[in-house]
Amino acid sequence: MNHLTIHNHQTIALEDIPRMAYADFYDLNTGWIKNSEHCHCVNYFGHRTGKDLLLICCVADDATGSIYVSAHPTNGHTPLESMTAVAPCYERFERELHENFGIPMVNHPWLKPVRYPHHRADQTQTMDTYPFYSIDSEELHEVGVGPIHAGIIEPGHFRFICNGEQILHLEIQLGYQHRGIEALMVKNKNLLRRATLAEAIAGDTAIGHTTTFCNVWESLSQWEPTPDVVYARTLALELERMAIHTGDLSAVCTDVAYQLGSSVLGRLRTPIVNFMQEWGGNRLGKGFVRPGQCVFPFTSQLSDRLTTIFTEYERDFNEIMDEIFQLPSALSRFERTGVVSTEDARAIGAVGMVARTCGIARDIRATHPTGLYTTLAHAPIVKHHGDVYARVSLRREEIAQSMAYVREWMNTIPESSLHTEPAQRLQPNAFTLSLTEGWRGEICHCAITDDNGDLATYKIKDPSFHNWMALALAVRNNEISDFPICNKSFNLSYAGHDL
Repeated sequence: MNHLTIHNHQTIALEDIPRMAYADFYDLNTGWIKNSEHCHCVNYFGHRTGKDLLLICCVADDATGSIYVSAHPTNGHTPLESMTAVAPCYERFERELHENFGIPMVNHPWLKPVRYPHHRADQTQTMDTYPFYSIDSEELHEVGVGPIHAGIIEPGHFRFICNGEQILHLEIQLGYQHRGIEALMVKNKNLLRRATLAEAIAGDTAIGHTTTFCNVWESLSQWEPTPDVVYARTLALELERMAIHTGDLSAVCTDVAYQLGSSVLGRLRTPIVNFMQEWGGNRLGKGFVRPGQCVFPFTSQLSDRLTTIFTEYERDFNEIMDEIFQLPSALSRFERTGVVSTEDARAIGAVGMVARTCGIARDIRATHPTGLYTTLAHAPIVKHHGDVYARVSLRREEIAQSMAYVREWMNTIPESSLHTEPAQRLQPNAFTLSLTEGWRGEICHCAITDDNGDLATYKIKDPSFHNWMALALAVRNNEISDFPICNKSFNLSYAGHDL
């Protein structure tokens, strides 16, 4: 067998992953992408084995719920033919492998630094010398935005090439403050510190990333989550989705100068995040999810409180969204603005909202479900126009869907149970992959343990890693004044990319 088939949250022996020559590895992993619209790469990274390197590629099959894992051992110096020219979804993965380990990627069309990690192979590559794409023309001009984002206050640089007001090309460069979270996951030996790191990966996805980390850890330690643990995490995931979608809808209204929509939706986000504080002590869910335990059980009193919040929220939310979708001045800014085609979304391996607004039903809750989602028969909401209007519409409908799920789950609240913390030492020489559908899309954490059962490699992928390229494609041929609304309709993570 030239690959191993696993499922979400499954732990396997590292030695069971088939090793193969690069030509076979190349054909296998490009073949899945080329031959099936249901397959996409969820992670592709390197694991140090002494002086050598093991390249591990993980491809998810959305039709079968399987994940195909294969490996290629290399010394890190032998040139490898780039898979990007055949399957563009590998573009950023290969750039990162080249940056981190110095692997020569032959015929890669865009072999530039990704994150500038402190341990990068070529220390002469710095942000000051980043090779931005440029065009020599008297008719074109460049516009630089950043490195500090005016609204988010996170590092990121946007370089536009424009013909008058029209954007011809956008290059996005992130990683100004490489935080080294993946390295800290290995270095820190304390489980609580590791959980705290997980919830800091992306501040607006604390529940999503920490849940994924806990799933990895519990699988590696062979700890089976109790019903109350699964219940609380799943409820919190959907509340996080509701809160961020609501806030993003407010921000989109701000960018089209619709102050009423901005104010009302901004206000409606507040009771959702305030409920998270009532439930778990933090509005963004920090400290809420911890390995092997339900720190804050959900109770009937909390159910009554959330039911009241939903009743008040739903009335005002539906009213303001009806107003927005009947407002010509808003619709004229939403429709046919920032379009991403289905072909482009599929080629770059888009996930989450970006994929689903381009006609691709890619949603971990449906394709690789675990926990409460296994009994839900979740049907992803899919749009087909790939524009700002589609992204706004999808948020609106996903909020209603999440609210319906939470209401259904509140009819059966599991009893709180006693918990035993998972082991600090994990299964030795093991590999685990965990996928979670965060509000942005597919989160993937991979872990490899050493001979002693401690973490040797921890690889994190935020959905933004796939989707930043979608934003760059979306703004082409749009006016530069439309960039803010395009950017906010995606609301990708700077911090989640800068690991």
